[in-house]
Amino acid sequence: MEWHYTVAAQTDAGIAKSVNQDSLTVKVANMPYGEAAMAVLCDGMGGLEQGEVASAVVVRAYEQWFLKELPLAISRSGGSPAPSLIEKSWAKIANDCNERLLDYGRDRKTTMGTTLTALLLFEGSYYIEHVGDCRAYRMSDSLMERLTQDQTYVAREVALGHMTPEQAKNDSRRNVLLQCIGTVKHVEPDFICGEYRAGDSFLLCSDGFRHELSEREMYDYCHLAVCDMDWSVSCRQENSRVMAGQLRYLIEQNKARMEKDNISAVFLKAAGN
Repeated sequence: MEWHYTVAAQTDAGIAKSVNQDSLTVKVANMPYGEAAMAVLCDGMGGLEQGEVASAVVVRAYEQWFLKELPLAISRSGGSPAPSLIEKSWAKIANDCNERLLDYGRDRKTTMGTTLTALLLFEGSYYIEHVGDCRAYRMSDSLMERLTQDQTYVAREVALGHMTPEQAKNDSRRNVLLQCIGTVKHVEPDFICGEYRAGDSFLLCSDGFRHELSEREMYDYCHLAVCDMDWSVSCRQENSRVMAGQLRYLIEQNKARMEKDNISAVFLKAAGN
């Protein structure tokens, strides 16, 4: 099958913050043996503009890997690289960025950090690296599946049975992270991989995008709202515009519901013939 991808992204500082500390990128490129897509979303934290710096540093590092290192890895493998190779390469990038941010913070006597959710789509397989509490979803015509687990205090308490999901949603500690890049000695990212089919969609979103929205709303306004469109390559530009409009609508819904965090999302659609 010849795969191709249509993508869109939107980000907003929100109603309460003067600086948008989220950073993101989404790229589609021709690789040896076919087209690939990559999205990276980072939610930075720190005083003044430090969170913005941290998230941008990490996004750029993964963007450079996609543009420079992935084509070589595909050529050497004669197709999709082994998941273990991608996991090892990404873990090194995460920890290299971690050291860089720790050094930067020590030099300036400050603390800065960022979450990370990276997604690669190639030849029917998806690969995800995850640190923190942004989320990645896969959507098909029959389901919306959350692919990542929040690395937060309340998520851990829910998993241990010490707290209900309803309690976690309203707990004052819901944004307390167990790890993020730039604040720990060593980063241990989650790595997730699996398969997708033509017609599937992927959504990456910051916690600010999802706090005031239900998964049903995200599924309806992202996947279902566009599933009957013509996804041929010739329609890619117009379809991307429509997808961006759907994300913008959901961002405005968050703002109308008084979400105070930065709000970001990336939307990807996989098609094949």
